[in-house]
Formats: sequence, C-alpha cells, structure tokens
Amino acid sequence: MSLSAAHYEIFFKEVAESGVVWTIRDDAGFPTSTNRSSEAAMPFWSSENRARRILETVASYRDFTPHQLTLEVFRDRWLIGLEKDALRVGINWSGERATGLDVAPADVRRRLTSVS
Repeated sequence: MSLSAAHYEIFFKEVAESGVVWTIRDDAGFPTSTNRSSEAAMPFWSSENRARRILETVASYRDFTPHQLTLEVFRDRWLIGLEKDALRVGINWSGERATGLDVAPADVRRRLTSVS
C-alpha cells in the first residue's frame, strides 16, 4: 500500500472516531491546488496535528490556520458544495509538497456514510 493510500484509509478511521474534519484557511478563504491531472482539489485532514504539519512544512501554506468542521457539516454541506464547484477532496496531504490522494466528493460521501 502506498503512503497516500495509507493516509486515505487513516482519514476515514480518524474522522469516524473524532467526528471532525480539518482544513486550512487564511483571510482570503480556503486554498485549492491543481494536481498532475489538472484537477483542482481542496485539502482536508483527519486531525489538527496533520493540518498543522503542512502549515509548518509547506511555505505557501504558512500564513494559513487550521479550520475545524464537524463531520456532519463536512458530509452534508461541504462535499455537496465541492461537487457543485467541480473540486476534488485532497485527503490527508502530507510531505514537503503537500501531496496525497484527490478523490471525488461523491466517493468521499459514500465512504463516510459506510463508516459513520
């Protein structure tokens, strides 16, 4: 299993246990990034520590702060909005380049429904 796949699996386990999802924001809002397939994604993490690690590691995210969402709000509002905006969900990005799996919001919603 790749590191990205392991982080993906951990995401669902941790959010099911904690009931929260983390993203990051600054005064301008929430960041998106374009992946190698030219798809835009918004990053989310399963813990505040994971989000903070990216803020400390990735220079372009240093001015951001962690932002907590309840699992219910993430599942019932954010995923629908991301789908409407044609954005993918960046799952537990990690490392110096903040990389990981980018997944369709509908797939994340289905997976969250099966674990909650």
